[in-house]
Amino acid sequence: MPSHPQEPERNASDPVEPVTEGAVRPPRGDLPQPGPPRAEPAHDEPGPDAAGPGRAEDEYATAIQELQDRWRRALADLDNLRKRHARELERERAVERSRTAAAFLPVLDNLELALTHAGADPGAIVEGIRAVRDQALNVVELLGYPQHAEAGVAFDPARHEVVGVVQDPDAPPGTVVEVLRPGYGDGDRQLRPAAVTVAKRE
Repeated sequence: MPSHPQEPERNASDPVEPVTEGAVRPPRGDLPQPGPPRAEPAHDEPGPDAAGPGRAEDEYATAIQELQDRWRRALADLDNLRKRHARELERERAVERSRTAAAFLPVLDNLELALTHAGADPGAIVEGIRAVRDQALNVVELLGYPQHAEAGVAFDPARHEVVGVVQDPDAPPGTVVEVLRPGYGDGDRQLRPAAVTVAKRE
């Protein structure tokens, strides 16, 4: 016998609708129904939070303004540092000048005393002036500039200034014969070289 397709079982309570031959039965309600197609979001379009060109320009302008402000503050700090250093340097110079002048005040006092007693005893005046001279030399040495006025030593262009060349059979050639003006200080702390005459080389 030919086989016929079996229809799905129905409940007793389901109404039976007559089916006309050749008609298409509507879809059942328990099957998924096709809906309208969903629109896919376009990936090329920027979202609502995307930054536009105007916002980027504002950020660049803000960054440039901040850098300019920092640059101006750095210049102002550098100028203040330079002025403060200049003031401190000038203050140190003033302190050093006053210290040097104060060191020579006793020398001036002794010179005043020597002049006051100038008519009393000429010999005492000479001794007083010699004492004042020694006192002044001591002050200069304490300031870091000792006197050098040695004769008979080898000529040193760093410490001596030749003002004459003499013939001296008792002095080896190239040695200091006479010191005409003493020098003060040595090396980088030299106030002036000693003015000397030097024995001639044969």
